[in-house]
Amino acid sequence: MAQLLPPDHSKGDERTIGGYMAVHARPAAFEGPDGASYSVEIATDETGDPAAPVGAYLLFVRWSAGEPTIAGHIETDFLERGAVEEEVRARVGALPLERVKALLDALIRERRPRAERPWWEVMRDEG
Repeated sequence: MAQLLPPDHSKGDERTIGGYMAVHARPAAFEGPDGASYSVEIATDETGDPAAPVGAYLLFVRWSAGEPTIAGHIETDFLERGAVEEEVRARVGALPLERVKALLDALIRERRPRAERPWWEVMRDEG
């Protein structure tokens, strides 16, 4: 059963992605331009670069309508690279929520098939 925890504003700046997650003790969630709900996590992985072996990126989980089940995910490229996981995670965590939402919207739009665009927009681009 879900539990409503009051925000703890002493844990960070809720206007950043890392601060929001710390203050509210849960991932941030957004509605994408496709109408779907997304939650976001800061993830890390190996970069393969000896000079900056750890990279941090945003992982957006797409939720299905109705009963909450995972319907897919999208992720950014590495947004930060460095030698230590905590450092790159903190730098991505400092991103403002508005920037995180803009990254989500851009990822969704670039993956959207071009066929969904009305013919008059396609014609305007070609002309």
